[in-house]
Amino acid sequence: MDIAVLGAGAMGTLFGAHLAARHNVLMVDVSEQRVRRLQEQGARICSAEGELARPLRAVTSAAERKPVDLVLVFVKAMHTAAALAQNRALIGPQTYLMTLQNGAGHEEILGEFAPAGRVILGTTQHNASFLPDGRVHHGGGGETWIGLLTGETAALEPIAAAFTASGLHTAVMDDVRRCIWQKLLLNTSASALTAILQMPLGYILDNPDARALMQTLVREAVAVANRQVRTPLDAQEEILRIESALHGARQGYTSICMDIRAGRQTEVDTISGYVLAMADRLGVSTPCHRTVVALLHALQSRPAHSC
Repeated sequence: MDIAVLGAGAMGTLFGAHLAARHNVLMVDVSEQRVRRLQEQGARICSAEGELARPLRAVTSAAERKPVDLVLVFVKAMHTAAALAQNRALIGPQTYLMTLQNGAGHEEILGEFAPAGRVILGTTQHNASFLPDGRVHHGGGGETWIGLLTGETAALEPIAAAFTASGLHTAVMDDVRRCIWQKLLLNTSASALTAILQMPLGYILDNPDARALMQTLVREAVAVANRQVRTPLDAQEEILRIESALHGARQGYTSICMDIRAGRQTEVDTISGYVLAMADRLGVSTPCHRTVVALLHALQSRPAHSC
């Protein structure tokens, strides 16, 4: 397959490096520094299993390229429309657009560049971050789930098989929105609170007030999710699942926490903001999410390290 990865951040590089073992992969990123590093050093992935080094083609713009089979979107949500518009040459009538980005609602933007039957939604359990020397630390693997909102899943089996054969185990789901919501529940509760409190994930478990607020946020989000998914989610089961995940990552700092600390723009509008927008659209009361979104908007407007 000819694959273009938009966004050479840690996750984009991780997926690009694995897929390049069997496919023709092109990395696209507006950062000249990232592109130059990939051109000169390739992708360097380190994990508990060891190190992976793989050459990768990389460019800052694909405006002059031909259409590919798959465009995998890994840019931050606020940059999605610009990235697709600037690299529109990669998208042909038979091109699939796939998002594995954080948050939800990405199909609205991707749908401006491809028909619904060519827009693949997904989520992944993989996590990755850059080390100071430019290597990518693969902090943990797991499953990747993909699907079409049109419900026609058979066409995606070859793509899932290609990802799996490249070391990224992937399954096609009839109700992929449910999988996305399950990841969103963690991000819109515990992750959002770590950003506001500027504390590691374990603090959410250890502090009674933070834990109670996390649980309330999960219950609010489940009430919204169950208006969209085919198989309802159980709020208490989701709380237990999230608390189990927090136990395994007590010292971890979330990306949104680090974005706030560094004075960077966050993806709040496609995470907590998405829950709030859907709640307002569906007439579901989510007062805690409204407060969290307001706080995160206020925090990301501060200068870096201002307190």
